[in-house]
Amino acid sequence: KKWKQLSRLQRSIILFLFAFLAVCGVISYTSMEEPWKSLTNKSLDEQRTEPEIPGLKLVNPAVLPAPQKAVANTGDYPELSTQKQPKLPHVRRSTSDLHIKPPRRDVRLKTQHDARRTVEEPVQADKEKKMEKTVISWRGAVIEPDQSTEPPSSKIKEPEKPSSVEAEAQKEPVPINERQMAVIEAFRHAWKGYKDFAWGHDELKPLSKSYSEWFGLGLTLIDALDTMWILGLKEEFEEARKWVANDLVFDKNVDVNLFESTIRILGGLLSTYHLSGDSLFLEKAKDIGNRLMPAFKTPSKIPYSDVNIGRGTAHPPRWTSDSTVAEVTSIQLEFRELSRLTGDEKFQKAVDEVMKHVHTLSGKNDGLVPMFINTNSGQFTHLSVYTLGARADSYYEYLLKQWIQGGKKENELLEDYMRAIEGVKKHLLQRSQPKKLTFVGELAHGHFSAKMDHLVCFLPGTLALGAHNGLTADHMKLAEALIETCYQMYAQVETGLSPEIVHFNLHAQKGHKDVEIKPADRHNLLRPETVESLFYMYRFTGDKKYQDWGWEILQNFNKYTRVPTGGYTSINNVQNPSNPEPRDKMESFFLGETLKYMFLLFSDDIDLINLDKYVFNTEAHPLPIWVPA
Repeated sequence: KKWKQLSRLQRSIILFLFAFLAVCGVISYTSMEEPWKSLTNKSLDEQRTEPEIPGLKLVNPAVLPAPQKAVANTGDYPELSTQKQPKLPHVRRSTSDLHIKPPRRDVRLKTQHDARRTVEEPVQADKEKKMEKTVISWRGAVIEPDQSTEPPSSKIKEPEKPSSVEAEAQKEPVPINERQMAVIEAFRHAWKGYKDFAWGHDELKPLSKSYSEWFGLGLTLIDALDTMWILGLKEEFEEARKWVANDLVFDKNVDVNLFESTIRILGGLLSTYHLSGDSLFLEKAKDIGNRLMPAFKTPSKIPYSDVNIGRGTAHPPRWTSDSTVAEVTSIQLEFRELSRLTGDEKFQKAVDEVMKHVHTLSGKNDGLVPMFINTNSGQFTHLSVYTLGARADSYYEYLLKQWIQGGKKENELLEDYMRAIEGVKKHLLQRSQPKKLTFVGELAHGHFSAKMDHLVCFLPGTLALGAHNGLTADHMKLAEALIETCYQMYAQVETGLSPEIVHFNLHAQKGHKDVEIKPADRHNLLRPETVESLFYMYRFTGDKKYQDWGWEILQNFNKYTRVPTGGYTSINNVQNPSNPEPRDKMESFFLGETLKYMFLLFSDDIDLINLDKYVFNTEAHPLPIWVPA
């Protein structure tokens, strides 16, 4: 009654005083009489720990820790042994909706990173409570015994569509830095040349201001779609999307290479679908995926190298009935994901059969595989030649990445990968003179060759990715040694750009560097492999030197390969700074891979394509890591 007699001002003052005393701990809200008792029944400590939405647990923070220097010494990680391979682990992961926000319309590119993407993670409290008998492995990866009774290949999901509900970021967007802005400028310069002189065609010829065709399917445009999305280039992306919607037609009487069209076109469309949530890209992916299936109609189920996507026929190259081992074993990430999205088992079944067959083949050398396989017999050919370069490289990459993609359950893939890395250590590793650089050579009929393709520079990043996912820390130590070598393949050359192939000196010679270059090998195609590995190394270690090395490479690309009217060009001679002899060709992977990895390398935002949620295909198109149903 007295309370009602008070004025509104007097009531406000009393409520304020009680609130102040409660905050100071002099009284508690629960000791108050009406009317202020109804304000809350909980203490401040209880309020702080209560989720904002009743019945839900707070979403866990990012899985990755802040970037820090990696330590390969297993003394810090007693649960790991460099003498023993891990017991074929798999990771239980919380589910993750992989729809990523489009570039923000209300933020200027120069002031804020509108390309930053967030990934929605529906809470799975009940499942997380059931995690038992786990072992915490290197860098916090959660490893547990495989409890699955059937491989993921037999668990095809119903068709999926990224949710339209976005998870709001709990932290401020990470601003774009100056080096990332330089990558964006480089991309726009390259895109200008493509748009002006090669729009809708496969590749730009920047010097002659024209184009070249390989398949006639707009390879550069499709390869660059997800790069534009990640870089936040909204206008360029929308313009390219219109071309895909209106002009990209696969019903053509044209032969395409199964491997190249899978990693560039199918991979690019699937990745863009996941990042944008736009069903146009999934529909196009299903179309090209179906048109590539005739390649698998062989006596051995080892696919032919070439497919006519209009006629529905396939054939090997004219000169042989062999396919390249890397090509038939580096299409799995894409076809498996297509099955997961569509619910159609045929895509995954076809590529899984290839891997199971290769797993059982003889002709390997401590896990190392020959370069060719016959589509009729299904057997390896050209035995006793082993390399991690052309024709074999991505076989090893996809062993690890399929294992990661499938939730770390497919033990045969892990076995083959671990055995192959041991084979590399045993047969292909040597050290050069005078700087004692660790490099990966080749083995031909029992004879070692100190030859290393630039393509091999994918390996440091792959090793680091494996170590991050709980494999032996020795792999990170080897990755650190090999990325130094790959950097020296640039640093010891006159233009600061790596040639396609180098030979290492095994014996010290006065006046000679570690790296020797033959005239036929001194071209540079704007390849991504070293920058790719620099990205992984920086993401997992936080060591700024990897960013600095990448910055040097970008500056040298600008100095020696940039064409004033738009575009970048491959060059014929990395040893001649005054005349690097431009080749008049910009490969699609310069936009699809090299500049994308550059941008990610210079970012300190671990959620910009989080490597605990995505795995990159061999053309740098990120695809989601599967989670248990």
